[in-house]
Order: sequence, then C-alpha cells, then structure tokens
Amino acid sequence: MENIKWEELGFGYIRTDFNIRSTWKNGEWSTPRLTEDETVNIHMASTALHYGQTAFEGAKAFKGADGRIRLFRIEENAKRLQSSAEYLMMAVPPVELMVKMTEEVVRANARWVPPYGSGASLYIRPFLFGTGANVGVKPAEEYELIIFVTPVGPYFKAGFQPIRAIIDRDHDRAAPLGTGHIKAGGNYGASLLSGDICHKLGYQSAIYLDAAHKRYIDEAGAANFFGIKDNTYVTPKSHSVLPSITNMSLRDLAADLGLKVEERLVEYTELGTFEEAGACGTAAVISPIGEVYDPLEDKRYVYGGGTEAGPVSTKLYNLLRGIQLGDEPDTHGWVTFVDME
Repeated sequence: MENIKWEELGFGYIRTDFNIRSTWKNGEWSTPRLTEDETVNIHMASTALHYGQTAFEGAKAFKGADGRIRLFRIEENAKRLQSSAEYLMMAVPPVELMVKMTEEVVRANARWVPPYGSGASLYIRPFLFGTGANVGVKPAEEYELIIFVTPVGPYFKAGFQPIRAIIDRDHDRAAPLGTGHIKAGGNYGASLLSGDICHKLGYQSAIYLDAAHKRYIDEAGAANFFGIKDNTYVTPKSHSVLPSITNMSLRDLAADLGLKVEERLVEYTELGTFEEAGACGTAAVISPIGEVYDPLEDKRYVYGGGTEAGPVSTKLYNLLRGIQLGDEPDTHGWVTFVDME
C-alpha cells in the first residue's frame, strides 16, 4: 500500500486486510469473525441468488487532522439495513451488532483509512443476504452479514463539480409500492441499463420520474435529488425514494443555516424554477447538477451556468464534509470515533 496515491484514488475496489462476518442460524447471530477471505461460499439454491434476498448499505470512515478515525451516522445505516431486512423478510441484524462489527473492521483496517487532506475516505459496505437453500419462493432460514471496507476517492472523477443529467421516461427505478424505499440489490440491478444509456449519451446521471404518472421527480440516478429556490431546500417525498442519510443530514444543516426545508412531491416542471440543483448520497455527498436535459420537451435547465456549483450547495457540502472530518463542530452528535485499542 506504500504505492497508493491517495489523492488520485477513484471510486473502486482495493483489497484491504480484513472483512468481518456474522451468520444468522437457528434464530441467532454468531459472534462476529474477522477474515482475510474475499470470497463467499453459498449454496447454489440460496435465496440471494434466485429471489433477490439481498440488501446493502454504504457508509464512510474519515481521518481528521487530529489523526482520529470517525464514522458518520453509522447507527442510521444500521437502522436502514433493518428496514431493508424487514421488507425482504430477512433476519434483522441488531443495530448494536452492525455498529460493533463496523468499528471492529475499521479498526482492523486502520492503515487503509486515507490521510487527512487527501480528499479520500474509507468506504464501508455492509451487506446482508439469504444463504439458505430454497426452491420454493419463500424466505431463507440462514443469512450472512458481511462488512468490507476499501479506500475510495470521489464518486465522480471531477469531484465537487457540476454534472449533467437527463430525464429518463423510458425506465422506472421502482414501482409506486415496490422496493424503492429500501436499499435492495435488485433496485440497482434494474438501473444498470438506464445508467449505461445515459452515459453513452454523455450524461453522468439519469433523473427518474414516478412510475405511475411520469410527473414527479423520484431520484437522480443512485442518489436523492434536491433543489434550492427562494431560500428553501426542496427534496422529493415518495415511497419510491430511498431515505438517504446524507439528504437527512443536509436537511438538518439547511435548517441550521436558516433555510426552509420542504420534503414533498416535486413536479419535473419545477426544474425551471430552481436556482440550484443537486444529487446527494454517501458516495459523492453532493454532486451539483449543472444541467438537466428533458428529451421529450427538448428543454435544458441550466444551473450556475452549467459549470459552477451554487453558493448554497457549496456551503452545505463544505459544512457536512467539515463535520465528517472533524473540522466543524458536531453539534448534532453524528460522529462515532473508532479508538484504537
């Protein structure tokens, strides 16, 4: 790892020293175990492979100027994984178990946490899946919870720079009463074709509209959408929208800055009224949107001249990143320290 150029890292997988695992069997979770094994050996008839009993999370660890390692709102990730597990009829990991496992695996891979000032972080990927064999469509009787970590750079190569998005009416992210509100693996598999088409057209993200009416904004690719206008932070509210922990945090910070906060139905026609727009999530924090193209109406909505992030988005980004890195006071109690033993 001596050869890693932390400032040049992309958003990909790099092998680290350990991952951590716990098995649910006979009604209880096993004692978490660290392993160097990167592979998973499961039955060919497992429910994860056939019936989509799989969900995941995304979190990050950061090293501050003081050298201490910080986790950001890991309890919320644990709660969201519980929601995913409940909806997919999987064994539900206790919040305490996932937090403990996260702290242990980050501590075991402490040398892989990128240094302060590098712009990189340690990405944390917990995932839960059914390993028990079933031919009939029913929940598994055994489950595996695994957490691996890997150092990453910005999700988009340009970092905190405006991206271009296109409205996609030809594909649905999730059904109105489907799995859009949980972090199910199938949601992302269903988005791959749309994402590929979007990228081939020269856009970094697709804007999904609601499946029922094609009228309201749901999400921006794999991230939540938000818009800024009239001193108000506006973000879509829908059963099909994943409750983003980053978005939740940004809403609180927006309120701290004196903005009004609205979580509501957002018609795509409102795109022309926003002063700023962005996509937010763990991977990128905020990706400012410089342009949204609507192919049906042949309209382009441009923000910040298409080349500059807006002042509110910039302030929110810097504030949230500052809290994650320890440069800003953690007034909301979002940070968990991983102290070395």
